[in-house]
Amino acid sequence: MRSPLLRLTNSGLYCEQGGFYIDPWSPAACAVVTHAHGDHAVKGSRRYLTAESGRLVLQHRMGPRAHIDGLAYGETREQNGVKLSLHPAGHILGSSQVRVESRDEVWVISGDYKVAPDATCAAFEPVQCHTFITESTFAHPVFHWAPQVETFAQIHEWWRENQQQDKACFLYAYSLGKAQRLVAGLDSTLGPIFSHTSIEEMNAIYRLSGVSLPETRTPDSGMTGADWSRALILLPPSVRWNVGFPIRGNFSTAFASGWMTLPEGPAQRRVHRGFALSDHADYGELLNAVAATNAERIFVTHGYIEEFVSLLRSRGYEALSHRTPRCQSPPRVPEMRQTKLAFP
Repeated sequence: MRSPLLRLTNSGLYCEQGGFYIDPWSPAACAVVTHAHGDHAVKGSRRYLTAESGRLVLQHRMGPRAHIDGLAYGETREQNGVKLSLHPAGHILGSSQVRVESRDEVWVISGDYKVAPDATCAAFEPVQCHTFITESTFAHPVFHWAPQVETFAQIHEWWRENQQQDKACFLYAYSLGKAQRLVAGLDSTLGPIFSHTSIEEMNAIYRLSGVSLPETRTPDSGMTGADWSRALILLPPSVRWNVGFPIRGNFSTAFASGWMTLPEGPAQRRVHRGFALSDHADYGELLNAVAATNAERIFVTHGYIEEFVSLLRSRGYEALSHRTPRCQSPPRVPEMRQTKLAFP
């Protein structure tokens, strides 16, 4: 009996034959990185391999001395008889699914993924395989995303309402990926768009990587009182009001995240409004993505693991949990919401 193509070790998911790890959580000789978010990319590895479109982003995160190779989507690299290729995951710029093949056995590791349109990254592409490792961040029936155009319309309406009251808009979003998706989708004719330094750094790297974004600037770059009453200011979740704005005035706060679907979401984040804009697939999209792979065996990680495993088994899949040290317990969802929004 031959050993599995990939196995979970103390350092992460390892392909022994190919001599590489996928998203290891400790430094490795060779790390294949699905994307540059901190829970998937760790500093200190000897070599990194990632999608070429996200290479500059990963370089920024790992540091100037990190040795990073870029691979075009769909291009195959062979290591010790193992064929490896990267395919769009639609999560953020450069996010990839990792396809690994050896002796007619194919595994695909999804990383994080979404299927909604996003002008800042390549769209998700299903990849045929025998074994599929899927995330399950929002694998609960309560999570169902409205069309993106509707969510942006809500954000624009909130922005206009605040302008009528001379309030600045503070919109909290993750610095890498979500913030750039927002910048690309916002109507810049409504008013000036400012962004925190950490977001502005990523905006610049996205532009260098070929992504078209409207003009943004940091609040300390000449913001005026007139700007304040018309502005939308993007901030990472880790900062609050006391970030050193040159103008002090009335403001309204909001958070952009799939977790804003939950009724307690805005209160937990201490904001006035919540917008359910996620860079992950929702419940139905996860099910459709799994089906599109035609995989016989599904490993489930990151999210509502046991619930999704149980559902997939009920639908005839060989489904197993793939719990790693990075997996955290997801928020509890009220039973009334689960019953009301159950997916058919």
